[in-house]
Amino acid sequence: MDTQGFQFKNYATALDRMDFLQAFSNSIIVTGLSILILLLFSSMAAYLFARKDWKICKASFSILLASMILPFQVVMIPLISIYGAQLNIINSLGTLIFMNIGFGLSLCTFMTHGFIKTSIPIALEEAATIDGCTNFNCFIRIVFPLLKPILSTISILEVLSIWNDYLLPSLVLRRKELYTLPIAIRTFYGTFSSDYGYIMAGLVMTIIPIIIVYVVFQRKIIGGVVAGAVKS
Repeated sequence: MDTQGFQFKNYATALDRMDFLQAFSNSIIVTGLSILILLLFSSMAAYLFARKDWKICKASFSILLASMILPFQVVMIPLISIYGAQLNIINSLGTLIFMNIGFGLSLCTFMTHGFIKTSIPIALEEAATIDGCTNFNCFIRIVFPLLKPILSTISILEVLSIWNDYLLPSLVLRRKELYTLPIAIRTFYGTFSSDYGYIMAGLVMTIIPIIIVYVVFQRKIIGGVVAGAVKS
């Protein structure tokens, strides 16, 4: 390894040794599916909590908010013990996606709930109901399209979080062919020494896609975060 200045061969070697294309595709699958399912489930749950005055909705929403207080580090060992030792479903991208959804659902639902309450007039839904629209059709055809600002913000924030996550994938994924990009960079860390040239090259290649996403959608992040702050 040559550590003197900028070296293109560090990138070529990093691509090969960390199996970049496989790790990149794993990151795309995990991040993409996690975001899609999160957006669907959180928006549906938030709509139910915002529009229905049922006691079970109030209780469920309160439990959802309470779960946001619990740090991941508190539950990670029991969680991995249950999924690994008892259920034996560790070492799976599907398990990682399921956990990402579970840990991200509370915040996504909370943000969407606030947006629905403050920015989507209930009169639109009442008019649609009078015209014969069912609750499901009302959500799909009227409410969901109006959620674009907040769902865009949630998507970007969750992409940043899931794409860069190291701790959870390192606990779930043990086989190299399942590694996501942050875990694949671990290849260059040794017991007594580390290849810092390859590490830096791998990190640069890992963060370039997420930087592009952020630059393209940075306005939506700010707009969506404050979208539900003021009543229209």
